[in-house]
Amino acid sequence: MSTLHSPTQNHLLAALPAAEYERLLPHLELIPLQLGEAMYEAGGKLNYVYFPTTAIISMLYVLENGSSAEIAIVGNEGILGVSLFMGGETTPSRAVVQSAGFGYRLKSQLLKDEFNRAGPVLRLLLRYTQALITQMSQTAVCNRHHTIEQQLCRWLLLSLDRLSSDSVIMTQELIANMLGVRREGVTEAAGKLQRQHLIKYSRGHIEVIDRKGLEKAVCECYAVVKAEFDRLISDIPNGDPEHVLGQSDRRHSAKRPSRDAVETRRKT
Repeated sequence: MSTLHSPTQNHLLAALPAAEYERLLPHLELIPLQLGEAMYEAGGKLNYVYFPTTAIISMLYVLENGSSAEIAIVGNEGILGVSLFMGGETTPSRAVVQSAGFGYRLKSQLLKDEFNRAGPVLRLLLRYTQALITQMSQTAVCNRHHTIEQQLCRWLLLSLDRLSSDSVIMTQELIANMLGVRREGVTEAAGKLQRQHLIKYSRGHIEVIDRKGLEKAVCECYAVVKAEFDRLISDIPNGDPEHVLGQSDRRHSAKRPSRDAVETRRKT
C-alpha cells in the first residue's frame, strides 16, 4: 500500500480492534474518487462498500423530474453502503463524489461476513448507522425550517469536518443541487457570507476564513449532528481499550505504530 495513504485515515477502520482490522486489511483496495463520480445509482446492487479517507461522498435522493437533494454526506468518519448490512442489497439513493480524493473499497460479501460474526464490527457499524440517521433526519428538518444561508453554513461545516483543509471545491450550481434550492438562492447566501468575511468565494472555490464566525451563523442542526457523531463514534466500546480511539487520537490515526507495523509487514 502507498505510504501516502492508510486505511486508518478512515475513523471507522481506525476504531477496529487489531484482529478485525488485520482480517480486513488485505482486502481493502485504495482507489481514487473523482469529483462528480457516481458510486451508486438508485436501485443498483451494492457490490462494494466504501471507506473514504480524503474524499467526501454525497448521498442524494433523485425525484422523477430529475431534481435532487442531498440527504447526507459521508467522509473519513464513515462508510458508504449501510443498506447492505441493514438487510438490503440495493439503496434508493444516489451516491456522488462531492469532493475528490481517495478512499478504500471492500467487497460487499466480505463486510457482510464480518458483520454476521456479531462482534465489534457489528456494534461499530450499528452505532455509525444511528449517527447517519441523525444526520439524515436533521438535514430534512434544516431544509424545511431554516434559511438557505443557514443551510449553506451547515453544509460547509460538515464538509470541512471531513477534510484536511479549510476550502471546498464546488460550484454554486452543484451546491444548489445538493441543497435542493435555486442557484440564485445560493448565490445570494454565499455573497452575504462573503460580505461578512466568513468565506471567500471564487470560481467554484470556497475558502472558510472565519470558522468561529461561521459556527455562530449556522443553525443548531450542525451542532446536533456533530454531537451525535462524537457521542456514538468517538468512543467505541469494542472491548479492547488499546484500540479505542478518542476524538483527538483519531486525527493522528494514520501514524499509529501498531498499524504501520502491520502494513510494513504486508509490504515485505
